[in-house]
Amino acid sequence: MYATSLGDDGAELRPLEVWHAAELLANIDRGREFIGRHVGLPDVVPDLDAARAYLKSYADKRATDAGSLHGIWLDEKLVGGLLFRVWDSASGVCEAGCWLEPDAAGHGLVTRGLVRLLDWAFEERGMHRVEWYVSSANQPSINVARRLGMTREGVLRENYPHRGVRTDTEVWAVLAPEWREARARTAHDAH
Repeated sequence: MYATSLGDDGAELRPLEVWHAAELLANIDRGREFIGRHVGLPDVVPDLDAARAYLKSYADKRATDAGSLHGIWLDEKLVGGLLFRVWDSASGVCEAGCWLEPDAAGHGLVTRGLVRLLDWAFEERGMHRVEWYVSSANQPSINVARRLGMTREGVLRENYPHRGVRTDTEVWAVLAPEWREARARTAHDAH
């Protein structure tokens, strides 16, 4: 199993596997209302069997190179996750996403983890475009897209029925050349 450090605060990015079902359920339970304000994951994971099924669906995606799921651990506790919900190697397009429990928010964990995953997607897997779909009301997630250098490409008006309300979804994306240019600029500025 790999564990990738996300900094000196004890945060790590690791694969989120079927055998983590109890940890996933505990993570969702700690943030059920907070996470569920904008994404449907808490509704998909109401109990241990559902958590196991959700994780198995991503194990199946990983096995067919169609997506992947990664946990964010802080001091050995699962506090959130990052995913490639859609992964299409043939077209070079994928969609990234995230969730985080409230006590872990505001520490840059999602951004730091996504930097690692986007580096991997672009440099090791040869992807050309990473998309980010976010509720127009989810300012923290919009801020992540901005920090990652993504461009807001448009709004899908009232396309997502979430808990009985139709919400707008913003489409953000970053292309491989843009990512490489921004990473080179960051590396240059650090010296």
